[in-house]
Amino acid sequence: MAVAPPSYCFVAFPPRAKDGLVVFGKNSARPRDEVQEVVYFSAADHEPESKVECTYISIDQVPRTHAIVLSRPAWLWGAEMGANEHGVCIANEAINAREPAAETEALLGMDLVRNGHSGLDIPAKSWAASRESSFHKTRI
Repeated sequence: MAVAPPSYCFVAFPPRAKDGLVVFGKNSARPRDEVQEVVYFSAADHEPESKVECTYISIDQVPRTHAIVLSRPAWLWGAEMGANEHGVCIANEAINAREPAAETEALLGMDLVRNGHSGLDIPAKSWAASRESSFHKTRI
């Protein structure tokens, strides 16, 4: 199994960051010729029982999603890192698992990053399928 190159996140709080600001950042271990976008999505209201199309699967949509700014590879739905209108910052980190990935399509770690910013409910079966967590259900 190939080992993922390292990626690192950092945060600086006052007094290390000037003017009372918090600085959040992340390097990317993505291929250097992969297009990265910085995109903004407005807060939005959604129809009851609607779905959101993630990179490989669809999941239930919540009634309202937060405004978000994301850095992401252009080809996928998820994100490397970002922040929402409430100042919540989330980024992904590559991990090296001991078990092989499931053969079924599932949420990517980067989909979970975007879901976390948006305020989506992540059903337990989606968490388990992506091998990211063992929570029964969480509201990020």
